Amino acid sequence: MTVETLEEHACCGGVQGVYRHSSEVTGCAMTFGLYLPPQAEGGPVPVLWYLSGLTCTHENAMVKAGLQAHAARHGLALVFPDTSPRGDGVPDDEDYALGQGAGFYVNATEAPWSAHFRMYDYVRDELRQLVMARFPLADRHGITGHSMGGHGALTLAMNNPDIYRSVSAFAPIAHPTASDWGRRQLAAYLGEDESSWQAHDATLLVRERGWARDMLIDQGTADPFLDLLMPEALAAAVAEARIPAVFRMQPGYDHSYFFVASFAADHVAWHAERLGRGATEPAGW
Repeated sequence: MTVETLEEHACCGGVQGVYRHSSEVTGCAMTFGLYLPPQAEGGPVPVLWYLSGLTCTHENAMVKAGLQAHAARHGLALVFPDTSPRGDGVPDDEDYALGQGAGFYVNATEAPWSAHFRMYDYVRDELRQLVMARFPLADRHGITGHSMGGHGALTLAMNNPDIYRSVSAFAPIAHPTASDWGRRQLAAYLGEDESSWQAHDATLLVRERGWARDMLIDQGTADPFLDLLMPEALAAAVAEARIPAVFRMQPGYDHSYFFVASFAADHVAWHAERLGRGATEPAGW
């Protein structure tokens, strides 16, 4: 598969790139960001996937979250996928929470979305295989994300524990089958049969399948979207399932990238430990 380099920048001793390719899964061109730490010059490095939230592209976290400095310290690559397919032939909606910029990391089965909105397979399979073939990456993957991306990180990890060795989330949409940030979108993409929604709800997955490892969740107490995110539902499910989770309500923090950047170091270190990399800051950087 041909990968077009759109830009590359020296960053924290490594390289931050932006790339584009033609996706068979989504039926359109897809853009993603990928950061290689300086340790990649010596061989393959583990990968931390960052899934972004509603209205975001690959660029938001890549530019605003400050993850590269921490990834360089620990020797992790970062992948920043887009949040949906895009383009003139891709269906959209006037509501910012549906359509382009709001893929919800599911494989749509309903028209008009099903032809393009297959972000679950895109992230899990196509993009993973592409970056593994194109860049010096080890087959050790962690996944994290913010808001809608936190929902995607948790559900992809719990559905695919053979692929993702570690999971964390920033202010995830924790119970979308019971939230206005979820019910409309899941119905549009997957149809009215709510049984098909359950595999895309972190709270329900914890209750029904559990998680054999641990997880890290950060949520701001001043987040204006708390009623839509429903962190209490996920916290209760985690406690009932006795999963060794670290679930932190951070006083005074909102839903912005200032919140994400404030705890990015903790999340990168969490994944580095579980992916087999400690602090390995290269000399001279």
